Amino acid sequence: MFLRLLFLLLLALNLGAGAWLLFGRAPARALPPATDPGVTELRLLSEKTAKPAPHVPAASADPAAAETCSTLGAFTTAADMRAAMQALSPHVARIQYREEQVSHSHGFWVYLPATPDREGALDEARKLAAKGINDYYVVTAGDSQNTVSLGLFDNELNAQNRVAALKQLGFPAQVKQRIDTEPAYWVDYAVKQGQAFDWTAWLPGRSDLQAKSIDCF
Repeated sequence: MFLRLLFLLLLALNLGAGAWLLFGRAPARALPPATDPGVTELRLLSEKTAKPAPHVPAASADPAAAETCSTLGAFTTAADMRAAMQALSPHVARIQYREEQVSHSHGFWVYLPATPDREGALDEARKLAAKGINDYYVVTAGDSQNTVSLGLFDNELNAQNRVAALKQLGFPAQVKQRIDTEPAYWVDYAVKQGQAFDWTAWLPGRSDLQAKSIDCF
């Protein structure tokens, strides 16, 4: 019984000591001010907030404004265009090429319209031969199959005269211009404004080419 009372007494003492340590301490005293009253507080230079420098936009010069540009062509093959670019590139500020589709006339074709079948075209040919016209050709394949070709003319007036003569003989001849679309290439180049530049010095013998001014690219 005595030991039990002693144990309870020691436990109560420990609890009391713990409560004093936890709640019985005096509050921490505030630190004194860093300066005396009325004296401006000292601050390190590194603590001052630096004002941002005013933003000044950088000047952006347009390189094209100090250049003049031209286009040279037309080149009929890509190989010619590449050779020209290789010759001119070391002597200009910038260079590029363009490809265009160009229509070319290949003369005027005089013919009789296509018949429903080959036998009809051969019958037209026999009628032409009977009238003394032997310069014809029966087309046997392609888009113009079963037409009768009566000649290709460089001059439109000659083609129209041929048509008129055939119609007087009773043949429904027609004329059509033959147009093919082919690629053409142009070389655009820029030189510094005021720079003397003669492309013929680097492409001798190309009198078939022409250069003209364009807006800079």
